[in-house]
Amino acid sequence: MLELYHHGSSVCAAKVRFALAEKGVVPDAMHYLDILNGEQFTEEYRKINPKAVVPALLHDDCIILESTVICEYVNDVFDGLDLVPADPLQRSQMLIWTKAVDEQLHPACGELTFVSCHRHIVMRLPPEKLEEFLNSTPAMSVTATWHERKKEIVRLGFDAPGIDKTIRLYDSYLAKMDEALSTSDWLAGDTFSLADVGLTPYVNRLDMLGMDGMWIAGRLPNVERWFEAIKSRPTFKTEFLDWCPEKLTSDLKTFGTQSWPDVKRIIGLD
Repeated sequence: MLELYHHGSSVCAAKVRFALAEKGVVPDAMHYLDILNGEQFTEEYRKINPKAVVPALLHDDCIILESTVICEYVNDVFDGLDLVPADPLQRSQMLIWTKAVDEQLHPACGELTFVSCHRHIVMRLPPEKLEEFLNSTPAMSVTATWHERKKEIVRLGFDAPGIDKTIRLYDSYLAKMDEALSTSDWLAGDTFSLADVGLTPYVNRLDMLGMDGMWIAGRLPNVERWFEAIKSRPTFKTEFLDWCPEKLTSDLKTFGTQSWPDVKRIIGLD
């Protein structure tokens, strides 16, 4: 029995859906949690994942957490396309990318997403529900400081201290990707791997926010080529776009487009 707890716009959940689909694995059950309505904070789900985040994978009553770990588990356990390079050097390059995602890019994505879009969504909640939502984040969640940082970003938006540094960090990883892709088709060599699986949700997040100006029009041509190749994979639309509710897709584009001038200014594109 294979069960996945996930959400449509969660970058980590999308990463796991992408890995499963590339392996040709179809879960027996898909449990959708509306994380913008606080469904991840229920006592029942916290018994599965004490951090109250998605995804969580249940395999024959065993719980596997942390999206990078889940992807490696999926690659190890199931037959299908091998998502880990056979060459040790390329494998090490893959691990550097997935490590960077966990340590730096994912926390940055959380901040960028909330400052650009999700703060507007959760602020639609009645005041008491908004406070309940903000206070429900466990002390240890996305990061050890996310409980308070999320409140700060929701309340202050682009005036939140350090948000400019976060966005420039995000942009720097696109530049690193472009450099890596200047010598190979994929991030860890000439074969599609967990490095590409891991980075796709973070580029797609920018795309859904209407912020593809960070790489198109010749700014980062190798990232542009790579993302077009990613979008041409049969699994991309089903695992990234189709799972995101229409209203949320619209909100991401609407609020992201409104926020793009601030992002452009911060990364020096004005």
